[in-house]
Amino acid sequence: MTSDAALVEHWRSLLTSYNEVACHLERALSDAHGLSMSEFEILDRLVAQQCEKRRMQDLAADMYLSQSALSRAVARLEKSGLVSRALCEADRRGVFVTLTAEGLQRHTAAKATHLAVLASHLQPAGQGVRR
Repeated sequence: MTSDAALVEHWRSLLTSYNEVACHLERALSDAHGLSMSEFEILDRLVAQQCEKRRMQDLAADMYLSQSALSRAVARLEKSGLVSRALCEADRRGVFVTLTAEGLQRHTAAKATHLAVLASHLQPAGQGVRR
C-alpha cells in the first residue's frame, strides 16, 4: 500500500472489523454473564498474569482504557465481588487489584462465550474477518 487513499481504506477496514467484533462481544458477554467487554478484559488480564495482585497503574499500561475508565470498571467489578482493591503499603498512591474466587468463576464461564464470539467472527491470522 503506497497511496494515502489505500492507507486510509486499510485503516477504515480495521476499524470496521474491530467494531463489528467488539459489538458482538459486548452484547454476548453482557447478556450471558453481566460483564462489559472492558470488565471481561480486566478479569482476563488478571487471570493471564497468574499473580496474586496487580497494580492498577500496570494494568492501565497494558489496556486500551484511560486510567479513569479503568478505575470505574474496576469499581464496578469490586461492587460485584469479582475483584478487590487495596492500597499499596509501600506507596499509598498505588492501588492493587486482586481477583476474587467469584471473579475467577465468572471469568471461567465468560471465557467460553468470549472464545465462541471470536471464533465465529475471526479467521486465523492472515485470513481476515468473517462477515
